[in-house]
Amino acid sequence: MIILAATPIGNLGDASRRLVEALGNAEVIASEDTRVTIHLMRALGIENRPRLIALHEHNEVEKASEIAELARETDVLVLTDAGMPAISDPGFSIVTAAIAAGVTVTALPGPSAVITALALSGLPTDRFTFEGFLPRKGRLASLRQLAREPRTMVFFESPNRLADALGDIATAFGPDRRVAVCRELTKLYEEVRRGTAAELVEWATAGVKGEICIVVEGGALQEIDLVAGIVQVQRLVSAGSKL
Repeated sequence: MIILAATPIGNLGDASRRLVEALGNAEVIASEDTRVTIHLMRALGIENRPRLIALHEHNEVEKASEIAELARETDVLVLTDAGMPAISDPGFSIVTAAIAAGVTVTALPGPSAVITALALSGLPTDRFTFEGFLPRKGRLASLRQLAREPRTMVFFESPNRLADALGDIATAFGPDRRVAVCRELTKLYEEVRRGTAAELVEWATAGVKGEICIVVEGGALQEIDLVAGIVQVQRLVSAGSKL
């Protein structure tokens, strides 16, 4: 069996009883960084010494079938450094390989930066979309493709690129679009900044540290029509059309 286990995203107290029990009984753990896993087990007072398999973005596809086959014989606990495996972290390839091999997949739910940020944002939570990390190249173009998205959007971003990302959000969605920047969630210096895209650009320019989630309000119908029209005109001009 493959067991996806959510780990604390900051506060060690968020480790569930089921996670502690699973770590204490595990024979095999596939983890994003084995050093982080060892540190977590020590911090939780767990003396178990399971077999550890490194599973990260550079080897996940290669290791997926091997781990799925191993899970036929013994339970394999799958961990990432923080949060739920397979959500912008290693785990997806393992799940698909296990399903294809007829191996059972289950999960130990727990902390999630995406859901925590959404809940704290003050933006609509009834419908949302998770977009992962914004691309380093073509970020503005990617955001413009979301101009017609009416649902609340959640992104991950590096603190070093936050100001530029917010600037592109202001350009793509308009400077008055409501945004919440959530950083260091569940940690000592947790902070949530709420405001318009333009306001938060000014704040972020001074420098921000920590793990970042950006939550962006979905577009209103009138705004969507306007932005979509602008994007369409830009595409036509780029294609050589004469207006």
